[in-house]
Amino acid sequence: MSIPTAPERVTVVTVAHNSLAVLPAMLASLPRSAGTVIVDNASQDRAALAALAAEHGAQLIRNDDNLGFGAACNIGASEARTEFLFFLNPDARLAPGALEALVTAADNHPEASAFNPAITDGRGRPYFKRGSVLLPRADKLPSGWPETDRELPVLTGAAFFVRRAAFEAAGGFDPEIFLYHEDDDLALRLKAGAGPLRFVRAAHVTHDAGNSTLRSPASAAFKAFHMGRSRVYATRKHGLPGAGRKAFTSALLQLLSPLTLLSARKRAKQAAFLRGIVSGLKHESSR
Repeated sequence: MSIPTAPERVTVVTVAHNSLAVLPAMLASLPRSAGTVIVDNASQDRAALAALAAEHGAQLIRNDDNLGFGAACNIGASEARTEFLFFLNPDARLAPGALEALVTAADNHPEASAFNPAITDGRGRPYFKRGSVLLPRADKLPSGWPETDRELPVLTGAAFFVRRAAFEAAGGFDPEIFLYHEDDDLALRLKAGAGPLRFVRAAHVTHDAGNSTLRSPASAAFKAFHMGRSRVYATRKHGLPGAGRKAFTSALLQLLSPLTLLSARKRAKQAAFLRGIVSGLKHESSR
């Protein structure tokens, strides 16, 4: 029986929602031997997406409604039988050898549950989650990539590499979180229950943040609303004192900022963020 290669030990899961502008480049960057699952959250470009999936040998799962990022990731992960899962945004691209470096790091650190590669943004700058609203400020790391591989306080969901057994034991992404903070929440649960989180400097990924869906004022407002709603839910879930009040006050001050008031786009975005927080507060109070 042949020993599987590193990519054969990984299933890549990506969530698409009108993502055809970026998804072809992401799929082209993957080793052909890696399993790939595309979960379509009710995109409008169904026929073209099906053709693209077939071209790259990817499994395509369609949701009739947009179920949110975490719920769609869980659906994709349920199809995997490999040792590792790699949740990758459609606007990300792997450098050659990235999967191999992640698998090597996982083999060298069996105590660790999940990993982030070294991510750059579309301009070549380090894209690195230094901390989280779910963690104390004292846990926040300096800007830029760490100089060497090391443990991390939290992970970004743009390129989230995890042992499948640990992911399943943790219950996967929380489906109550539609968008934003679902990666923070999962990372902290993995760290508490399955083992440390680690940074892998030798694995390189480019992430053109914000380009996974069509950009428009309506899309920005939609995302801002769910950011606010998720902020309330996630901070309360992790027991942060006064989280709802602090989020509401912060959102209101941002909305009333002169820089926000002078920009119609910023006003719409901050107003949606505030509405999301209010919606989250109402939902939590009714539970």
